[in-house]
Amino acid sequence: QVQLVESGGGLVQPGGSLRLSCLASGFTFRMYRMGWYRQVPGNQRELVASVGTDGDTNYVDSVKGRFTISRDNAKNTVYLQMNSLRPEDTAVYYCHAPSRLAVSTYWGQGTRVTVSS
Repeated sequence: QVQLVESGGGLVQPGGSLRLSCLASGFTFRMYRMGWYRQVPGNQRELVASVGTDGDTNYVDSVKGRFTISRDNAKNTVYLQMNSLRPEDTAVYYCHAPSRLAVSTYWGQGTRVTVSS
């Protein structure tokens, strides 16, 4: 079955960095675009960044220049390097395959990022 396991979150001060990882299994990882999403209570889940099967990337404007998404297909893992963190980056971060196929129904437990001074 599809599994998505996020890790790497934690508490950091503004300006700090974190590297999130998502280990995927149960589907042919290399054939799917992967995204990182975040959610704060009371807000919609927001697409932060995505990386395609060919390595193309997209970012929401608020993280451009600060976050970098990457993937290692040999490890079935997608990463989100987060630098220059701001309090407004505080959220639970999830990885997801934004496909029209059944894989898109799966979400992991997420990893919590707290940016606070």
